[in-house]
Amino acid sequence: MQGYCVKCRTKREMKDAKAVTLKNGRPATQGVCPVCGTKMFRIGKG
Repeated sequence: MQGYCVKCRTKREMKDAKAVTLKNGRPATQGVCPVCGTKMFRIGKG
């Protein structure tokens, strides 16, 4: 699952990606950038 890393400013493959649900019920994916270790986030099913 790819996501956008704000710190690196590039799209990268997420490490430790897990599915989460937002407060409004929409699905999302949360993970960690493999290069810098920053939290990554992507809204939508994947």
